[in-house]
Amino acid sequence: MFPKRLLLVIALAAAPAAALSAQEPEAGAPPSGVVPWAASWSDETDDDVLREAVWTRVASSRPPARPSVGLALSGGGARGFAHAGVLEALEYAGFPIDEVSGTSMGSVIGSLYAAGTPVQEIWKFGREAGRLKISRDFRNIRALGLLLADKLLTPTHINSFIESHLGGKTFADLRIPFACSAMDLRTGEKIIFTEGPLAIAVRASVDLPGIFAPVQYRHRYLVDGGVVDFIPVEAARQLGADWVLASVTGSSQSRMPENVLMSLLQVIDIRGSLLAGAEEKEAGFVFKPELGGVGVADFDKCEDAGEVGLLEASRRMNAAKEALLIYSAPKVVGKL
Repeated sequence: MFPKRLLLVIALAAAPAAALSAQEPEAGAPPSGVVPWAASWSDETDDDVLREAVWTRVASSRPPARPSVGLALSGGGARGFAHAGVLEALEYAGFPIDEVSGTSMGSVIGSLYAAGTPVQEIWKFGREAGRLKISRDFRNIRALGLLLADKLLTPTHINSFIESHLGGKTFADLRIPFACSAMDLRTGEKIIFTEGPLAIAVRASVDLPGIFAPVQYRHRYLVDGGVVDFIPVEAARQLGADWVLASVTGSSQSRMPENVLMSLLQVIDIRGSLLAGAEEKEAGFVFKPELGGVGVADFDKCEDAGEVGLLEASRRMNAAKEALLIYSAPKVVGKL
């Protein structure tokens, strides 16, 4: 339970001076010089009303009056569509988002949101992914086909979707500052994109190493960032975030891989989960939807993943608010 005394201090610190100035109270109003909702605090047995009042004050302010809030979206293939549900819950709660970072599928969802795409339009991405048969880019790959082709493949459906939605945009065009992660295939170096063409950066962030041809950009050969940066908390901080909220899809290790690509996806998924353990500790709060029924290549189940993300974020929203309020307390109280 969030400490009432600390909530009251934050509330009084954040309240405008006019609300604390002496003035003639209206009939039935609390005594002059008292914040109206604070007057009934001593009679309140539930923290909810108090927390929401303080939350409204903090969330409606802008940095530097409050900490800058970053949102880091993990990888996870089709499971990453849970981020769409998390975004819907955050918008409904009025949760401030000042920067967005993403890896792999998180870079797709994050870039759309940062570009100003309404959340309901992002939900359409889930339906579109199934209609465009994006799963074919994954399920139809067999070891024999790779050997006979003697070359890496191109994810036609995925690239087409990215180009149709993000083509022609740059990072500077975005409504919210955005970053996404990829890996340099030759050096293993983590590359964080914050400027330049948007579509090529997102394509690099979702490009599966070993199966799809690396994305060539300048002097680098780039592949999926989930290998080195499953939860891009650092990228959000590079954009200026003081406090980072992470949306993380856990590993789907219960299902046996169906082909060579499924095996590789599962290895990356497991590797990402190992990285996530350390990266989660760097975040201020973590939403972690349980997506046992959705595999990394189940793009026909994107909407199912989104629903799970929505329910999980809604269930834990008050805890996320309290985590940000606690972090915000020194900055807000310092304005006294």
